[in-house]
Amino acid sequence: MLGMSLALRLAQRGDAVTLFEAAPDFGGLAAAWSIGDLVWDKHYHVTLYSDRNLRALLTELGLEHELRWTAVGTGFFSGGRFHPMNGALDFLRFPPLGLIDKLRLGLTILRASRIADPLPLEEITVERWLTANSGRKTFETIWRPLLLAKLGERYRDASAAFIWAIIVRLYAARRAGLGAERFGYLPGGYARTLAALEAKLKEAGVELRPSTRVASVSPTDAGPEVTLQDGSRQAFDRVVITLAAPLGARIVPELEAGERERLTSKLYGGIVCASLLLDEPLGPYYVTNLTDEWVPFSAVIDMSNVVDRSEWNGKALVYLPKYVKPDDPLFEASDAEIEASFLGALERMYPAFSRSAVRAFRVSRVREVFPIATLGYSRALPPIATSVPGVFLLNSAHIVNGTLNVNETLGLVDRGLAAIDARPAAAAR
Repeated sequence: MLGMSLALRLAQRGDAVTLFEAAPDFGGLAAAWSIGDLVWDKHYHVTLYSDRNLRALLTELGLEHELRWTAVGTGFFSGGRFHPMNGALDFLRFPPLGLIDKLRLGLTILRASRIADPLPLEEITVERWLTANSGRKTFETIWRPLLLAKLGERYRDASAAFIWAIIVRLYAARRAGLGAERFGYLPGGYARTLAALEAKLKEAGVELRPSTRVASVSPTDAGPEVTLQDGSRQAFDRVVITLAAPLGARIVPELEAGERERLTSKLYGGIVCASLLLDEPLGPYYVTNLTDEWVPFSAVIDMSNVVDRSEWNGKALVYLPKYVKPDDPLFEASDAEIEASFLGALERMYPAFSRSAVRAFRVSRVREVFPIATLGYSRALPPIATSVPGVFLLNSAHIVNGTLNVNETLGLVDRGLAAIDARPAAAAR
């Protein structure tokens, strides 16, 4: 979405643009795929009322008026039981915590939502900040399992800005949704958005090159030269790489040593995400947070509580994401092994669940999904304009004190344009 949107803006202002994509289809993490007889998003996505960048793009594509909005529910699976978490009463009834612990937890969330400048939070670990505000018991009972689910043991490297960004996004959703979490989706899913964006790119004159992997980008007297995996080469005035930071560094051999270190040292989290097509929804919640560490996935995302099931011929669509390190052994596990493990856990969690109700099961694996907000993250941020003339690196690592989602990603486009414009044309040759 970042590369496509940046290409569109460059073309709209008169630049001749070529867009290379290694995959057969455009969209990256927002791409769609088929599961059973259904075509829908490969990974789970929703639109919030507060997602201004995304909604502006949908308006430009003539799709924003088609968004459908739903009030969603949230639950916790803790101690082998499900607990709703959709309001003050649910919060007060939450059994894993005593009253004082609940009050401290609520005040922690409220305090985080009112912090305007998150930079000081980059200087303290998320564990230390949450423990100081919520208490050790609440950290061990609630926060630590949630951090483990999202970051694994790497949560120890994360700063307090990580949790701040998540809380602020959810608060923005509630404010924009008039007090309730209202999530939206476009009928047809991201396949509709991407098809409309691709058509817009063609209309703007962008040359689209799917199934074309870039092997390297190197400087020449004529400008940066792109070498494709088939050995062919093409020179450009400027090249913008929107791969994850370590991958971007890998294809630009001439980067300065310090610059390469900043890029490759970014700690990334990966994901192994299973999509399940079922006869019926698993439960009443869009997201079920998990605090029981025996569960082999990080959360249960039941899109059937957001999307009208008529979109899927009456079926239900569930995502079971597992957030892992890029070198986690789970990446090497077969689909059959993951299916056996994940479905076995669902049987323990949901007594009414039956494997016979699973109509399709498919696994997506992405090793570098999002950078972890470590201590002093902003200070170590690599510049968009690289040391190689005419070469720019723009990716999710440049989302500072925010969460990875389509709206935040689209917010990088203007920063990319500013960085390109700040490099004089003569210096880019």
